[in-house]
Amino acid sequence: DVAHITKNVIGGIINRENATPFLINGDFKIAQRATSVSGINAAGLAVVDRWGYVIGDAGTWTAERANDGPADNGFPQCFKWDVTTAKGTLGANTIMYIRQILEAQDVQLFNIAQSTARPFTVTFWVRSTKTGTYICMLNNFTANRHVSKAYTISSSNTWEKKTVSFPADTAGSIGNTEGPGISVNFWMTAGSTYSSGTLQQTWGSAVAANQAVGQVNAADSTSNFFSLAGVQLEVGEYDAITTPPFQHESYGDSLLRCQRYFQNIEAARANTSGFGHVESTTIVINLPLALKPRILARYDGSGTFTKVGDIAVNAFPTGADNITGISTWIVMGNMISVGMTSSGSMTSGSSEPVRFASASPQTIFTLDTEL
Repeated sequence: DVAHITKNVIGGIINRENATPFLINGDFKIAQRATSVSGINAAGLAVVDRWGYVIGDAGTWTAERANDGPADNGFPQCFKWDVTTAKGTLGANTIMYIRQILEAQDVQLFNIAQSTARPFTVTFWVRSTKTGTYICMLNNFTANRHVSKAYTISSSNTWEKKTVSFPADTAGSIGNTEGPGISVNFWMTAGSTYSSGTLQQTWGSAVAANQAVGQVNAADSTSNFFSLAGVQLEVGEYDAITTPPFQHESYGDSLLRCQRYFQNIEAARANTSGFGHVESTTIVINLPLALKPRILARYDGSGTFTKVGDIAVNAFPTGADNITGISTWIVMGNMISVGMTSSGSMTSGSSEPVRFASASPQTIFTLDTEL
């Protein structure tokens, strides 16, 4: 397929079998939730799309989609983490890494658990004020297996390109569904629970102590930051010279792929029918979601079924009742029927509009199917 043929930096011809990048938003263009979040000290996914984080007892951080990436190499943006409260002395269970989880059905080209299993290569740009040894890890959710490799940040506050290869996995297993398959993880700090063993450099059953052996503590100073850019995953074993170039996607294509896992629903007005204290409305989905969505009635971004902020229900021109939550919802193709509870009184079977209390458009629902 000519469309998949590319060249590496020495002019070698590579026939890439994957038409689109395995890792979505590897150039960190898309940030539907927020471009910066402070006070992070627990696991979540709050900034750039598809890139979550696991953190515990590792200080406090600010994460942002920053505009100081290695632009001269095609990456003006990066995923940047700044330490705001340091963790100088690590606890046994201190943990922090950034990750993207891929659907199991999207990693079938690696032939996991087959005699024809194929290696993995992760290539990325990295910059940090904290030099030393860092760990990149792959995790197989189906078989609960992992493999880790070390790389070195040599110069402080300098963009460096790294290529890390991982062996094929002829054992274990892998699903073929929309559920979690393989994750790519970038460690930033690790307590003894995750670093007191021997680094597991071939695929094997998950052993916590073997995941991040040798990892420096990037959380030990408020002067520290850690940034990633241009992250890619390839089928096959490559080095810094032979690795294929990054597959740049248009903003629109990247956004569509991200919206499989997260969508903001914005509108100015919607019609609804009411039943006592319960209203209902229909949300049109931009494209099919990965899984049954977790619908968030969003105003404060809390991630729970809470008050829908500035939406109001007008029973009569002179009065307004606040919607206070979501009672029921049903997915119907590319639409979702949502039942909402309100604080006012209504006549059963009556109809009324649901509108924004604000004059400007706002996000009123988020659809989240992130793995």
